[in-house]
Amino acid sequence: MLFCAARIDDAAIPLVRRLIADYPWIDARLLVGDERISANPKLNNMFKGWREAAHDYVVFADSNVLMPRDYVQRLLEKFDGETGLVCSPPAGSRPGNFWAEVECAFLNGYQARWQVIADAIGLGFAQGKTMMWRRADLVAAGGLRRLGCELAEDAASTKVVRAMGKVVRLVDAPFPQPLGRRSLADVWRRQARWAQLRRASFLHYFLPEILSGALVPLAAAGFLAYACDLNAALVLGGLAALWYGAEGLLAIAAGWPLSPRTLAAAVLRDLMIPALWINAFLDDDFVWRGNAMTTTPDDAPARHLS
Repeated sequence: MLFCAARIDDAAIPLVRRLIADYPWIDARLLVGDERISANPKLNNMFKGWREAAHDYVVFADSNVLMPRDYVQRLLEKFDGETGLVCSPPAGSRPGNFWAEVECAFLNGYQARWQVIADAIGLGFAQGKTMMWRRADLVAAGGLRRLGCELAEDAASTKVVRAMGKVVRLVDAPFPQPLGRRSLADVWRRQARWAQLRRASFLHYFLPEILSGALVPLAAAGFLAYACDLNAALVLGGLAALWYGAEGLLAIAAGWPLSPRTLAAAVLRDLMIPALWINAFLDDDFVWRGNAMTTTPDDAPARHLS
């Protein structure tokens, strides 16, 4: 187990050192340093761990993912001859306030749902929270440096795996990410950044995203109700109940957070989706963990796979 930190003043280092000391029978090391191999600070931080990793399978995991006891086994279960990478999207958990519930609405009922659907039809997308590679596959593709071909390492991983003729698979159920408290600004910045990166890396998939929430179906239903002289309130209320009721049932089945505020959070999320989509085309720049970054091709690393 390799813990990677870019700077010696990282707030997690004291905890990591204490854990390593408390569990001496676990083969674990802390690696500190930053080697710039790309425009992606996370990739730069992971590079030293990649060089030290010695096993046939390598897992890149964010520090805010809760790992179950069978974490590795559940990842390995999804590998077969066609699989090039196994991932898990984050499942928002332990929301501490309303804005964290809005974040849950994005992560769970929206993004995880679409990722699971894509995985089911063989069109899986990598998610950087947890990524398990066969070491031989990533070495053959050019190593960790190859994942610098996109600004986001998960987008690069998706393209690398598909270029190999393989598919990205998801675990049986997403691993949770505790959210705690969030502000509107926190939620907006994160979702805006992800939207910008999706637009930059997968434009043809990103374009229809503006249609993916409830806003467009409800608007269409309202128009049809008016055109057909139907009771608009009844039509809209019925569709909304069906739409958000299905999402609520999915949350129950998946064990995701559900509260009296969940419906309001989901409605607000769907109102934000068109605004985030528009913003992704208007703004190329963002700040991630204190690093100013841009999606403009001139300043980003080479983005196209051969």
